[in-house]
Amino acid sequence: MVFDEPTRGIDVGAKHEVYLLMRELASTGMAIIFISSDLNEVLGLSHRVAVMHQGQIAEIVPRSLATPERVMSSAMGLARA
Repeated sequence: MVFDEPTRGIDVGAKHEVYLLMRELASTGMAIIFISSDLNEVLGLSHRVAVMHQGQIAEIVPRSLATPERVMSSAMGLARA
């Protein structure tokens, strides 16, 4: 299932319902691709984060290692230290 900016422009209560739906689908084994420009949302919901830079995947980061700094550095094409 692909969710592309599913919470853009909706209120907090509706966002919560979308998050519950996504988690429920994932718990049944469904694969979910979640696309969002809200980094906090991505980090809060994802098991892995695929970071894009210039139209290509720059890095796939497990959630345990995905920090805002790492994701943004990768998105800007900067080498990780």
